Amino acid sequence: MAKSKGKAGNSASDRIAGTIDEAGDKLTPGGRDVAGPSPNPATNLLIHDILLRSGGRVLRLGLEKGLLRNRYGKSTAKEIVENRSMVQTLASYAVARVATRSVPGAIVVGGGILAKALLDRRQSRRAAKREGDRKLRAKAQQE
Repeated sequence: MAKSKGKAGNSASDRIAGTIDEAGDKLTPGGRDVAGPSPNPATNLLIHDILLRSGGRVLRLGLEKGLLRNRYGKSTAKEIVENRSMVQTLASYAVARVATRSVPGAIVVGGGILAKALLDRRQSRRAAKREGDRKLRAKAQQE
C-alpha cells in the first residue's frame, strides 16, 4: 500500500494525473470518466494498464537487444535477452520497484550500482570484459 504524504493530491503523480484529467475533460466534454472502448471505466482502466505494460515490455526488450547487438551481433543479443532466468527477471523487477518507490530506495539502489561500477573499474579492463563476455555468452548458449 502506498504511503500518503500529507494532503491528498500532493504527490507528483497526483499532479500529473490531474493535469491529464483536465486535458481529457477538454477533449471529452460529455464527461466520460476513463476514455476507452467500454462504457465501464474499470474495464477501460484495465485495458490501458495492459497496453502500457505490454508496450513498456516491448520497448525494454528492444532496448536491451539494441545495447547488446553492437558487441555480440543480432542473434547472440537476442539469445542473451531471451535466456534470462526467472530469478534474474524477478530480481531486476524488485530492485527497480525499490528504486522507484521512495527516495531512500533510489539512493540505496543508486549506491549499489555505483559500487558495482567502481568495483568493475578497479579490476583490469581486460579482466572485467572477459568476465562479462563469459557470463553473457553462457546465457546465449543456454537452451
